[in-house]
Amino acid sequence: MIALALLCAYLLTGCAPAGREPADPDKLRIVAAVFPAYDFARAAAGDLAQVTLLLPPGAESHSYEPTPADILAVRDCDLFVYLGGESDQWVDTILDNVDFQGRALRMVDCVELLEEETREGMQESPGHDHDHDGHEDHAHGPGEVVGMDEHVWTAPRNAAAITRAVGEVLAELDGEHGETYRAAAGDYAARIESLDGEFAAFFAGLDHRTIVFGDRFPLRYFAEAYNLDYYAAFPGCGSQTEPSAATVAFLTGKVEAEELGTVWYIEFSNHLVADSIAEAAGASTAMFHTCHNVSRDDLEAGTTYLSLMERNLESLRAHMGQPAAQLLR
Repeated sequence: MIALALLCAYLLTGCAPAGREPADPDKLRIVAAVFPAYDFARAAAGDLAQVTLLLPPGAESHSYEPTPADILAVRDCDLFVYLGGESDQWVDTILDNVDFQGRALRMVDCVELLEEETREGMQESPGHDHDHDGHEDHAHGPGEVVGMDEHVWTAPRNAAAITRAVGEVLAELDGEHGETYRAAAGDYAARIESLDGEFAAFFAGLDHRTIVFGDRFPLRYFAEAYNLDYYAAFPGCGSQTEPSAATVAFLTGKVEAEELGTVWYIEFSNHLVADSIAEAAGASTAMFHTCHNVSRDDLEAGTTYLSLMERNLESLRAHMGQPAAQLLR
């Protein structure tokens, strides 16, 4: 954080790095910290704004460090959309140290928050505090989300709410095109809400709603939205990749006891843990995309939050509720 603050101060002297496309003076400049924010912003703005994604394709936000070009992009933009959680605490340092004149929208302020949860069998990262049973034990200021789960976009209803919030802010920034922003945001939000209905209908038809992830689990909002019972190797913000033998044994036992046909993993995972559990339990594996980030190929192909979640629904339909023996035929 000290190095970042010094870098911010250095940039204020006017030593600007090259590398980003020139700003279009006739368009709003929107900067998004992560892919979901980028997708919601481009859906709401259409051709009326220049939307920039900071997080490089395929990168993990928890280890992201802004470049000088990133800092300048934030400083000079009209709207900055970011999570407001643990993974982007660097934002406060930037906004406190540069002459930011635009609007900032935190995704976590657009929805009702849930506390990060550690489930039975889940292996916590050393030094990662998940003991948040009561808010009264924490002297946090208004709007702080310390101990809260920041992966708010994983519930489609939340994604729709955030999209509408982005559209409203854009309408305030550019009143001449206000109704265009609101209509575009509303249309995309409605499509996401329609998909939410499809997810709800799918899960309503299942007798058992237990899922096991041999990976991190940044999907609590998704699980809460559809009343899923979940188990995973690591918390959503966990940094570990090697689970204990006890964790693997516990998850393997869950897969066997629940007669689950699939062990899930998330995007950009080597899925070695999921493979190990699946092999021991006689199950298959499948990927669930959390929409946290995308590959360069997906980004260039125009992949959206909606298209990724549609893929997830198709994968769930193909795998969930099927016994292991049938899936492995």
